[in-house]
Amino acid sequence: MKIDIKAPAKKYLADKIPVGSQVILTTDDGSNNYSSIGATCELADKFQLIILNKPDKDFNEPLQNNAGYQMNILPFEDYLFGSGLNIDFSHDALVLSDNGGALDSALAVVDWRNVKPETEEQLRKKMQKIGDQIC
Repeated sequence: MKIDIKAPAKKYLADKIPVGSQVILTTDDGSNNYSSIGATCELADKFQLIILNKPDKDFNEPLQNNAGYQMNILPFEDYLFGSGLNIDFSHDALVLSDNGGALDSALAVVDWRNVKPETEEQLRKKMQKIGDQIC
């Protein structure tokens, strides 16, 4: 699979993601460990670029790109992306699109290089606290 990172997006990302970085493109809908949302009411309607220190073995489908990133997706998320997958920068936001139109007009960039994984207990407490504030 391939993604075209358009010139305005490359310029915007240049000071956020160093060339050669390990990056994943994934949903932010509660379906993976990098999501801050605790429910599936937002299923596949928000996406994010996650910067990692090292590859995540679960995100093992390469996403060829023209920005020099080591980019991957989850193999079972490839159905979310159509032909002509691209990232552009418009109206002060990153826009993830394919030939079918915009997938996310506010694509997030999240730096996980210095983030420690939450314990089950920490995650449970967080979900109890924000559970009635989402969806």
